[in-house]
Amino acid sequence: MKHKAFSIDEDRLVGVANIPERRHLSAVPLPDDAVRITAIETAMPASFAPHLVLVRVHTDAGVIGHGETYFCGNAVTGMIHEFIAKRLLGADAIAIESHWRFLYERLANIGARGVELRAISAIDLALWDILGQVCKKPVYRLLGGPVRDRVLVYNSCGNPTYAVQKEKTARPQGTWPGMGSIGRPGPLSDSYNYFHHPVELAKELIAAGYTAMKVWPLDYPAITHGPMRVSDADLRQALRPLETIREAVGMDIEVMIDGHAHYQLPAALRIAEALRPLKPLWLEDIVKMDNLDTLADFRRQSGMPISASEMLLTAADYAQVLEKRAADYIMIDPTWAGGISATFRVANMAAAYNLPVSMHDATGPLTLLAGLHVLAAVSNGLYQETMRAQIQTAYKDLIDLDVRIEDGCLPLPRAPGLGARINPDVFKPDAPGYRKSVIS
Repeated sequence: MKHKAFSIDEDRLVGVANIPERRHLSAVPLPDDAVRITAIETAMPASFAPHLVLVRVHTDAGVIGHGETYFCGNAVTGMIHEFIAKRLLGADAIAIESHWRFLYERLANIGARGVELRAISAIDLALWDILGQVCKKPVYRLLGGPVRDRVLVYNSCGNPTYAVQKEKTARPQGTWPGMGSIGRPGPLSDSYNYFHHPVELAKELIAAGYTAMKVWPLDYPAITHGPMRVSDADLRQALRPLETIREAVGMDIEVMIDGHAHYQLPAALRIAEALRPLKPLWLEDIVKMDNLDTLADFRRQSGMPISASEMLLTAADYAQVLEKRAADYIMIDPTWAGGISATFRVANMAAAYNLPVSMHDATGPLTLLAGLHVLAAVSNGLYQETMRAQIQTAYKDLIDLDVRIEDGCLPLPRAPGLGARINPDVFKPDAPGYRKSVIS
């Protein structure tokens, strides 16, 4: 096979410092079918959320890959431009596993969870998007799919301002993102309607074809009293809407409970006991994910179905959950857990334990699409989380794909790669937080 060699003038990397680890790539010949990475852009769209990071990876073939991740935006962009770009600029974009393994192994030496893995995730999405466009196939076909022609979704009952930057001034003092907002009255304000119009909300979702909804009724007791206790009065107030839903529509719609990891074990067990008669499909993040023995103990003592969870950030974490029999459902966020590459591995690992997987998204449109591609290609795919309050508002401004939920399902994307492109207006050089690393 003929190879084309290339060389890199390290001093001409814009915004990227020299490191010895990067230089070895200049001696590696690229195969004839290589797609060389020429630039990496990042942006943080202030109109949507202060921590959403959008990524574009440019190539010498004219193909642009799109990715995203969420939380700690400035730290993530710093990791991408100050570390990851040194590996990728000038390298073959479609050597995805090689890049993933190199970046993960190097960053694991300093602690791969958090910012490091989120940065890898965003880049991994973009590289899979490039591969799909080069091959002229949707990503799920490159993963071996499809095993289904549409993916079941549930509606997370948020609101149009959930996680949006302008809402941060309305949060109670001392709270942080991840504490669900009730929101205000208005169209698509599902979190508000859960407390004020629960039966109407449930009937509306059923009529639209949804088979399941997820609510987070217990955030405000945690804000008020902390993680160690939840009062009987708090439980009655939080769960009364769900009781009225069951009285009105019975089991015509499944309900999942998200605790956002606010509670310690005794309070979590009390919550589980109160929920038992209401038959939730699963309890998600009622206890924190930082001690998986406690999670396994919670599952054993509560006797309730447990979902775990986008808060696990490596395949090793999920392996422990599976080995400890700590969950009944596996939830993965592709833009937190290591991108499509890691998500596909975890999903297949869960299949070996006969457990279904669902995908998290309350963060951004490419997270939604990445999860959709993996669920299309794995045998144990169950639900894709969606938040209609975001899909019908902010997502329309961020990508060029009109995401439409029909009969409680999402059809598979047909376009090559991820199936959507980020609005190019997001990547304006004068926009706050915009960064670009290039090679000439």
